[in-house]
Amino acid sequence: MGTRTDIAADIGVFGGSGFYAFLDDVTERRVTTPYGEPAAPLHIGKVGDKRVAFMPRHGPNHEHPPHRINYRANLWAMYQAGVRQILAPCASGSLRPDIHPGDFVVCDQLVNRTTARRDTYFDGPDAHHISFADPFCPELRAVAIEAGRQTGITVHDRGTVVVIDGPRFSTRAESRWFRQMGWHVVNMTQYPEAALARELGICYASIALITDYDTGVEGLDGVEPVTMEEVFAFLETNVDRVRGLLFSALAAIPADADWDCNRDGPRPDPTSPHLH
Repeated sequence: MGTRTDIAADIGVFGGSGFYAFLDDVTERRVTTPYGEPAAPLHIGKVGDKRVAFMPRHGPNHEHPPHRINYRANLWAMYQAGVRQILAPCASGSLRPDIHPGDFVVCDQLVNRTTARRDTYFDGPDAHHISFADPFCPELRAVAIEAGRQTGITVHDRGTVVVIDGPRFSTRAESRWFRQMGWHVVNMTQYPEAALARELGICYASIALITDYDTGVEGLDGVEPVTMEEVFAFLETNVDRVRGLLFSALAAIPADADWDCNRDGPRPDPTSPHLH
């Protein structure tokens, strides 16, 4: 089993597109991992009596597009710091007419449509197959849902996120297929983050901020396909809402939380040459 170098934080937060800083009074901790460099140093501060580690998953200047993020290094950095729960806000597109820009979706299911991402710590020779039927921690999801409602945010308490490679957005045909399959939102980063967190025994909850209607949704007139400029402009005006939800959720996570995700099987050994 790999060992953590110290216990620096209790809870982790990944910042998504447009969300590159979180806490004001922080200690910057540069981390070296067996899987390469993470996207950014950990910024560790306190929220109440909890120590929180923040990392912008794309890097401090959005220099890592979604298909080039070193997800294994990012998650391992959190693990080394002692993190046991991760809240993962992310920008997402709506696939449904009843899920609007500005809404939040606390997803309960995931469909992976990415290819060639390094998505496991267990590359052999010892095999370990995690349970991933429910990819997001139900206890942490409940905390995020209640936190959103307490702050007056429109929160959808379930939904399926389909994760695509990016960095391009969907074609009209792809988006139509996603809707026909009954999926709710589309995103580029939630896989393999959620799977790697489960392998490390870290509870993980996705909080999708809806920024657009992807290529448009049937029944809604005048909706144009999403552009990068529109997404970033929307995020800039909504980042305070994301922060508000996170602060509320962080305060509500029990200090002694020991949920099922924290006990899920063996941990990877970072010294194994088969893992690198």
